[in-house]
Amino acid sequence: MLALAFVGDLSKGQPTNHSIRTARLAALLAAEEGANEEECRATYYIALLRWSGCTANAAGFGQLLGDDVAGRRSLTTGIYPLFNVPRDLIYPLAEIHCEVSGDIAVMLHMSRAVELGLRHIFETYDGQGVPGLLKHPEVPLSVYRVALVGDFETLSRVHGIDAALNYVISKSNIKYPNELVKLLSRFAGDWLALLNTDELQTFDSRMSGVNIVNEVPLTLVADVIDLKLPWLAGYSRRVAELARDCAVLQGLSPIVQKQLYSAGLIHGIGRAAIPNWIWNTHGHLDASAWEQVRLAPYWTWRAAQQIRSLTQEVNLASSVYERQDGTGYFRSVADEAITVPQRTLATAAAWTAMCSARPWRAPLSKDNASTLLHEETRQGRFDPVIVDAVLATTGGQQLESARTTHVLTDREAEVLARISRGESNKEVARNLGVSPSTIRTHVESIFRKLECSTRAAATFKAYTLGII
Repeated sequence: MLALAFVGDLSKGQPTNHSIRTARLAALLAAEEGANEEECRATYYIALLRWSGCTANAAGFGQLLGDDVAGRRSLTTGIYPLFNVPRDLIYPLAEIHCEVSGDIAVMLHMSRAVELGLRHIFETYDGQGVPGLLKHPEVPLSVYRVALVGDFETLSRVHGIDAALNYVISKSNIKYPNELVKLLSRFAGDWLALLNTDELQTFDSRMSGVNIVNEVPLTLVADVIDLKLPWLAGYSRRVAELARDCAVLQGLSPIVQKQLYSAGLIHGIGRAAIPNWIWNTHGHLDASAWEQVRLAPYWTWRAAQQIRSLTQEVNLASSVYERQDGTGYFRSVADEAITVPQRTLATAAAWTAMCSARPWRAPLSKDNASTLLHEETRQGRFDPVIVDAVLATTGGQQLESARTTHVLTDREAEVLARISRGESNKEVARNLGVSPSTIRTHVESIFRKLECSTRAAATFKAYTLGII
């Protein structure tokens, strides 16, 4: 659960504890308001997961604002208020966000209250929110609470508590009910001070409920991470599967096999902090952009400081770009400082990337990928023993997840696989040799069967359900 919150915070350009601080404030506000334990818990989880849909619309925000991370950080901190961005451009991005975060709640078996709160997280008291389907009193109280304390937490950190209070007061009965604003104003200073102590650790445990964290599959986290870039769909799963299978072939212990699989699923956490325009750049990156790329595994490593139950796996995941000759990042360690599990994950990720399509190239053939990997090995970047193990594991074949089609026809699954990689209807039609209207019919059928209305949500559901 914290991994999803961590990815959301990075996607918004926020501090890595923003969501957990907001969740605590929201639950405190709900309790002070007189809400029961169940409602307080629902409010807590809505705040924790409210940015979980951010990777799904990152591409759209990148096109709209140029930089999806910095642009959303500016919107959140009030530098460029939301009303300055045309509503007709924000609406489809909000729809994607709400649909995906709502689906995440369903897949986590959260309560109906949490799901509804996430599906309407941008609604406002005056009915002028996004997507503007509800207004007071239809908007769930939890949405008001989370919006209010979320704005307050962010603005107080950036502009100070007085400026934050002035802002939320100015939005009374516009964005959130005046009664809630008055309640927050009364306790704001005390609650902020409380956030900086250890007293709320037991509070987090009480809000979490029994064993709820253990029910979150890391494959779900992987799918959320990969939504950031259309061409990454399914990538983290493939890295995880290859790393685990290679560990089996090498005779590594079952514990290491499990750790490698988990590390492969979450190795891309830090990618959320880097704007999409950098990942989509063709050719060489300049020094500034390259420095941001080097920070991606650092942000993955930082996740270990927040997600204590995954400390070993996250530390392993953060070594995915290290190389034997010391040219890797972010630690730039070399030789024996890189363990066998770390070498295995790094090699598995490199092979998977070579065999995957990128905006600037088609996937490499098995022969070309093998040649390139051997050349990198001759230059001292990879361990030849691990490379042989990876190639033996794959049989030299391009990696394909062992998926089964449940609800969709074979043709629909093929169409969905293509649109999940960012192809337009016209591009899919051209590649499959059919008309665009035929593809549109397939897409409509896919949406109907998967009960969704956006491509991002369809992609997310398809991977989590094992359809593609």
